[in-house]
Amino acid sequence: MAQENGLEFEKAIIELEKKIEELRSFTDDQSLNLEDEIKQLEERAEKLRDEVYTNLTPWQIVQISRHPQRPHTLDYIKGCFEDFIEMHGDRAFIDDRAMIGGVAWLEKKPVMVIGTQKGSDTKENLYYNFGLPLPEGYRKARRLMKFAEKFGMPIITLVDTAGAFPGLEGEERGVAEAIARNLSEMSTLRVPIVVVIIGEGGSGGALGIGVGDRVLMLNHAAYTVITPEGCAAILWKDRAQAPRASEILKLTAPDLKKMGIIDEIVPEPRGGSHRDPGAVIQSVKKHLVKELGRLTSANIDQLLEERYNKFRRIGFFVPADG
Repeated sequence: MAQENGLEFEKAIIELEKKIEELRSFTDDQSLNLEDEIKQLEERAEKLRDEVYTNLTPWQIVQISRHPQRPHTLDYIKGCFEDFIEMHGDRAFIDDRAMIGGVAWLEKKPVMVIGTQKGSDTKENLYYNFGLPLPEGYRKARRLMKFAEKFGMPIITLVDTAGAFPGLEGEERGVAEAIARNLSEMSTLRVPIVVVIIGEGGSGGALGIGVGDRVLMLNHAAYTVITPEGCAAILWKDRAQAPRASEILKLTAPDLKKMGIIDEIVPEPRGGSHRDPGAVIQSVKKHLVKELGRLTSANIDQLLEERYNKFRRIGFFVPADG
């Protein structure tokens, strides 16, 4: 089925898919035999998909990771878990709708699920603040994590945010402290933690719920210390240089796997999760069940040591001449 919200580099593919659908709509007319024309267009579309999706640039992957029709945190909660009970508020200020969290069941076992929530259209994005959490969002996440630790529930976090909210309100209410405290708390929580980068993982806003024993990443997601636009604005004073910045940031799943920043890549359908959300959600569920099965049977003190060392290694390098 042709996608309604196509990316710039997908336009030729989408046009072909629309033509195929139009021709198929005429096949009920017995006087028309369009099978040969449809077959030729399908072959052209398939060849074009191969050319485009097997040679994606880092910037194109960033665009796919931001696609509004990708499944978001609430979609994964609905598709992977049962009996989700959302928990609200940080018990200090307000409830941050950009940060979703609560207790759910995964294969008949209780877990705490926490994630950043984007919208699929302008109305939803305004409601969820475009998936940009405020300090109270991170404080809510920390409260739920401590709740999970108290009752021995594994924690699953779903990351999909360009970063923490960059406005004055965040600075006034201590967003840096809120994120830093989350990093400290997550490194010592005595329950297993699995992190999944489901879309865009940006800056400290992503890392604020991104410390875990296992970090999984969808293969068309992006995970980076700063958005490509922000990087381009700093380095070249020109946000239009974002594609260039994407190349040097090493933000793709294969690059991050090679550097040891993520542990496993979860495959997506060709073209991205938005082309078959159900399949991706079930794939993530399968990976979560596997990872938690291994982690929950491990010694917690050993897990904590491995978790600590995992993140200590990030950024460590040996000079070429050393």
